[in-house]
Amino acid sequence: MNSNQPEDLAQLMAQASRVLARLEAWLPPAPPPTDWSAQAYRWRKRGASGWLEAVPRVSAIALDDLRHVERQKEILDRNTRHFVAGKPANNVLMTGARGTGKSSLVRAMLLTYASQGLRLIEVDKEDLGDLPEIIDLIVARPERFIVFSDDLSFETGEAGYKALKSVLDGSIAAADDKLLIYATSNRRHLMPEYHSENLQSTMRDDGEIHPGEAVEEKVSLSERFGLWLSFHPFRQNDYLDIVAHWVKELGGADDGNQPWRMEALQWALERGSRSGRVARQFARDWVARLA
Repeated sequence: MNSNQPEDLAQLMAQASRVLARLEAWLPPAPPPTDWSAQAYRWRKRGASGWLEAVPRVSAIALDDLRHVERQKEILDRNTRHFVAGKPANNVLMTGARGTGKSSLVRAMLLTYASQGLRLIEVDKEDLGDLPEIIDLIVARPERFIVFSDDLSFETGEAGYKALKSVLDGSIAAADDKLLIYATSNRRHLMPEYHSENLQSTMRDDGEIHPGEAVEEKVSLSERFGLWLSFHPFRQNDYLDIVAHWVKELGGADDGNQPWRMEALQWALERGSRSGRVARQFARDWVARLA
């Protein structure tokens, strides 16, 4: 019997190797290492694993290209400048009309301050529950990071809500001096509001109104952002000024008579919006047709 032991052991090892090979085929590959030389990242998930994927080419836009949002631009630039300099700074919630420059303004901050160590991490709403893991990755880095979440809103009970609330509150694990959250949303309070929740509100004898718990919970999340910036639809003249800017920037000739004026207004009418995004889209079409 002893003479067969080496052979039995070899067979057992071969079987174990085959089992391990099959298991490895089912296991997700290890996350790739982070390229810390990049300026922008996307948070990616595969199964339970997440990693920072470097963005090789950022869709950059300059501050001067963002027009008729001067107050919002000034406030966000000041806040970002303080953050990069190591001074106290606030998380920012930008709300309002679509296409008015909210996300473009965040990208403009990266273009302006990347040389001073600013970095951008884009995180989908569904992955905000991974914020503690992201903080663990960056806490020892010398750079300063803005976590950016676009079109942010939550339905009742979503997992990312509590994670975001914890980071905004400044949990014990939060890297307050290394990370800020910039978010955009069409909802001021980030969650849907229902008429039935207003029925939970009470009024005291002295007339003081106490909102229901559900309403208070929804308002409390947006209140945790230190800065609120509101963006409004552009007036017609503002829209046309933005069109003129992009026609010039994209290489279109314009002697000041605005030969594109009527077409630009029709373009906005068909899309139901006089936004900066619509103005730029029209300018692209106009310049291309004349080239």
